[in-house]
Amino acid sequence: MYAMPVRIRQCRTAAGLSQTQLAAQVGVRRSAVAQWEQSNGGTSPSVGHLAQVAVTTGVCFEWLATGRGPTRPSGAEFESAATILDFAKDELENRVLDSIRRLSYRNRVMACRIVELMST
Repeated sequence: MYAMPVRIRQCRTAAGLSQTQLAAQVGVRRSAVAQWEQSNGGTSPSVGHLAQVAVTTGVCFEWLATGRGPTRPSGAEFESAATILDFAKDELENRVLDSIRRLSYRNRVMACRIVELMST
């Protein structure tokens, strides 16, 4: 099993990214990526940055963080857990949802109560 600095370098180069490009995608400086890839005395990325590296390079977070599990997702990991009923069924429902999402939390609660009262 390779150490994290080697895994970070490996996934970055496999994705065809330079340190500068990866840094821009993750929102850090190139020197941070260089530190992450340094085997002796380098720093480790935060969990958030590590997750961004995994997404940017298309590798599994668990593999990148620990070296365990598959390197690349098989596809099943991205299947939606939501049912079709969780989404708007037509344009009118979509407009209502869009409007409600722009409300403050307090106003969303009131809007929900109004709709519940109207639907009984």
